[in-house]
Amino acid sequence: QVQLVESGGGLVQAGGSLRLSCAASGRTFSRYIMGWFRQAPGKEREFVAAIDWNGGRTTYGDSVKGRFTISRDNAKNTVYLQMNTLKPEDTALYYCAADTTVGQSWYPAPRSGSRYDDWGQGTQVTVSS
Repeated sequence: QVQLVESGGGLVQAGGSLRLSCAASGRTFSRYIMGWFRQAPGKEREFVAAIDWNGGRTTYGDSVKGRFTISRDNAKNTVYLQMNTLKPEDTALYYCAADTTVGQSWYPAPRSGSRYDDWGQGTQVTVSS
């Protein structure tokens, strides 16, 4: 089991930026597909972004495309989510997740939560208007 710890959340005004980090345990981080999801109160969990093993492929949810950027540093066992031009509707608890299946394929694109094996506890992002 992979331990995932998110950080970087907080309160920001609309139009501002935040960078979330997710630190993973283990020595095989470079083999994992990593994703970010979010969940606002009273709403279903929503896919935000995912990245493949070496950062060569990424995919984004429609609501964040063009504003958010996912990246990773395998030397630091960390995945990042750069969030720009934040909107009040981005307010949510943000989770990172790991798909640790050996030999997994990128396709279909890993946008479903059921694809992921391990989850962090989340970091809160609140965007004020």
